[in-house]
Amino acid sequence: QLRKPVVEKMRRDRINSSIEQLKLLLEKEFQRHQPNSKLEKADILEVAVSYLKQQSQLQMKRSFHKSSQFDFREGYSRCLQEAFHFLSLHKVRTETQSKLLSHFQK
Repeated sequence: QLRKPVVEKMRRDRINSSIEQLKLLLEKEFQRHQPNSKLEKADILEVAVSYLKQQSQLQMKRSFHKSSQFDFREGYSRCLQEAFHFLSLHKVRTETQSKLLSHFQK
């Protein structure tokens, strides 16, 4: 029975410490959202959740953009291979074919 209040105080101290750490880590974000205002614990948690959601969305956009670039490069390379193969089937090279091959190699 006597130990319960001590355990509860330790739990609250851990929560408060973590909230204070969040406040310090996201100090710039707080200035953007609520400059010059006293932040309650709920405010700190709400801004932290909002910030993490925003970062997650940005990460997904970056990931999508990178995969799009990769897909484009893959498709372009495949197209070049097909074009080279098609042009190599013709024994006689025309000036246009030579210019096209030269352009592809750039």
